[in-house]
Amino acid sequence: MNSSRLVLASGSSGRRWLMSQAGYEFEVLVSHVEEPLDGYPDPASFVQSVAWSKARAVAQSMTVGRRTLVIAADTIGWLDNRPLLKPDDENHARSMLTSMAGKTHELWTGVCLWDLPGNWQIHWQERSLVRVASMTQDEISQYLETRIWRGCSGSYAVDGPQDPLIQVIEGSISNVIGLPMESLAKRLDEWQRLES
Repeated sequence: MNSSRLVLASGSSGRRWLMSQAGYEFEVLVSHVEEPLDGYPDPASFVQSVAWSKARAVAQSMTVGRRTLVIAADTIGWLDNRPLLKPDDENHARSMLTSMAGKTHELWTGVCLWDLPGNWQIHWQERSLVRVASMTQDEISQYLETRIWRGCSGSYAVDGPQDPLIQVIEGSISNVIGLPMESLAKRLDEWQRLES
């Protein structure tokens, strides 16, 4: 994509890693949009709205000299009809991990692509099912000491398919990390073909 550019509207290290591993050249512009605490009846609506808000914030902040595609995403866990958001602190993370231990929950990512200067948008949502292993309070304390939960929805980060604590039982691991790369790649290919 030499004559155009990709902009990732995210401060997530996981999303940057996924894009880099896939071989994309991209810039990063963080949206600074905050997740709402409530107000959405279901996870698909939640992540769709937040991803769109992130894409809009970055798109509206840019001066466009060439064709640009802004990529924004939002990821949340969903358990017992409630969102599992990013933890406020270690106590909040412990509470979430305790509630999830030994259970399967939904993990949703919403993605919004915002084309400039055309201002058209595509958005979609993907669901994965994630099982958190049963953990004692001591084991949760050990996990919290790793600090990898910071900034992560649900207070965890999956460490590949062999993660002993976090098992993706349905859907893609990239979706759980924060960006469903399989469906994103198809849409980026379509966008590139439209340019040629």
